[in-house]
Amino acid sequence: MDCIFCKLANGEIPTATLYEDDEFRVILDQGPATKGHALILPKQHFANIYEIPDETAAKAMILGKKMATAMMKALHSDGFNLVQNNGEAAGQTVFHFHMHLIPRYEGDNAGIAAWKQGTLEDAVKEQIIESVTAELKA
Repeated sequence: MDCIFCKLANGEIPTATLYEDDEFRVILDQGPATKGHALILPKQHFANIYEIPDETAAKAMILGKKMATAMMKALHSDGFNLVQNNGEAAGQTVFHFHMHLIPRYEGDNAGIAAWKQGTLEDAVKEQIIESVTAELKA
């Protein structure tokens, strides 16, 4: 496999590392949305959230909280986004599970949460509830 994030996570390519343990490396993003934008990379390869084991996903979220707390204090940001994309339609461009740590600053115009709000119609709501709960029971 020739996964660039595997190479970054495992130290085969030099990075600006903020944190490292046996399972993860946290690096500064080379194309940051804001000052301090970083990535949590598991050292083991998982293409997306559907492949990552529950225990590893839980550890990634705990690490995300730890990093966000430290980064907000250190960088004096006004808010924080944790972003995790799955599939091309969702904006995933590298198919190795990763989480974006994005410090937010008043007026930064990063546009992370700039979706247009829609409406939830009753018929659609009922269909979603029915189909998702059926999948959860399967």
